[in-house]
Amino acid sequence: MTDNGLITIASAFSVAETIDRLAAAVVSRGLAVIARIDHAAAATEVGMPLRPTQLLIFANPKGGTPLMQDRQSAGIDLPLKALAWEDADGKVWLSYNDAAWIAQRHGLGAPSEQAVNTMAAGIAALTKAAATR
Repeated sequence: MTDNGLITIASAFSVAETIDRLAAAVVSRGLAVIARIDHAAAATEVGMPLRPTQLLIFANPKGGTPLMQDRQSAGIDLPLKALAWEDADGKVWLSYNDAAWIAQRHGLGAPSEQAVNTMAAGIAALTKAAATR
């Protein structure tokens, strides 16, 4: 599913396990986990309900820097992130920004084209590894 620059795939695992698997895949490929945010836990702390929802922020400066060298505004969409969330039916999904959408949003050109393509393939592989058996 693609929606407004988001790519969303189904996950065969719980939200927590999906993010655990994504973090492991990120680290195994030499990327850095920057942060893990549990939105549902934060909501609980302020007395508000929220189905399981976790965000993983991860980076590879070699991959993202060419985008920012082309247009520094791309830094607002970097580092990369993926959101695992459970819908009202209990189905778990994994969503992330489409690298082509990031490129279009910031008017990136030829200097970052290869990096955008590599980023797109990389995040697709990472999320597939996290969400499928």
